[in-house]
Amino acid sequence: MGLIELLFLGVGVSMDAFAVSICKGLSTKRAGARGMLACGLWFGGFQALMPLVGYLLGSLFSNAIERFDHWIAFVLLGFIGVNMLKEAFSKDEECGCCGEGDFSFKTMLTMAVATSIDALAVGVSLAMAGEVNIVLAVTIIGITTFAFSAVGVKIGSVFGNKFEKKAQIAGGVILILLGVKILLEHLGVLPF
Repeated sequence: MGLIELLFLGVGVSMDAFAVSICKGLSTKRAGARGMLACGLWFGGFQALMPLVGYLLGSLFSNAIERFDHWIAFVLLGFIGVNMLKEAFSKDEECGCCGEGDFSFKTMLTMAVATSIDALAVGVSLAMAGEVNIVLAVTIIGITTFAFSAVGVKIGSVFGNKFEKKAQIAGGVILILLGVKILLEHLGVLPF
């Protein structure tokens, strides 16, 4: 997987955290540097950690399923992408899940884990995809998520929930397209 693909993956994976960060911004009266930093660090850290864990787990059994690993990557990324799209289209306009401006350890830990569970499956997909520099991948995912989350808090406090649905739709589409690309490469349809 090349740098451009990893950047797209980082953007796609970070969209759940971005949407929740927008909610956090909505629930705070003024989005200060402290709130932006808290969301960025929590979400960026967990979005980097979970794919690494998934990659390590996937690597343990990748040799046993090498013949159909591209199908597993396709199904996992497609499933995550479709779920993101489904959530985007079924969400209410209210962000009631975001802890009303609460940046406490318990609230942030819960939200960071919840938004990064999908990243665990992405890590498994990366192990199945073949040649992936996992250190570069998790670094890009972490930095991208940090940036989107920090900016999301500010956007939420300034513009409201106007961008939340669009962020989830974009993330879902990107993950689905990456899954299709991995499948088509392994089937020999794409020459990359």
